[in-house]
Amino acid sequence: MYHYEMNEQVIKREKSAARELRKTRWWQTKIACHAKCNYCLKILTKDECTMDHVVPIVRGGRSTKGNIVIACKACNNEKKDRLVTDWMMERASHAAGLHEPRDQGEK
Repeated sequence: MYHYEMNEQVIKREKSAARELRKTRWWQTKIACHAKCNYCLKILTKDECTMDHVVPIVRGGRSTKGNIVIACKACNNEKKDRLVTDWMMERASHAAGLHEPRDQGEK
């Protein structure tokens, strides 16, 4: 598992960069028509699209076009600050009944 020491200033800068990227023609074109969630493949309207960092900011990811994908709100909220591979493996093991769901109080 990857751990990065991220200070508040870096996180704030990257969140600001993401907000600016959301205003660009690149993002607007990306969500304009036939957008779909990168994870569950659900077709989304422009208003349903959220911006997800494949490598989360708190894990060292940056707000760049190469690290941003479209996600539905449900997938984005479920993935949280996990890497895609970790999240998908966890989902698969839960679906197969191999693990009990994580206790919400665990860290």
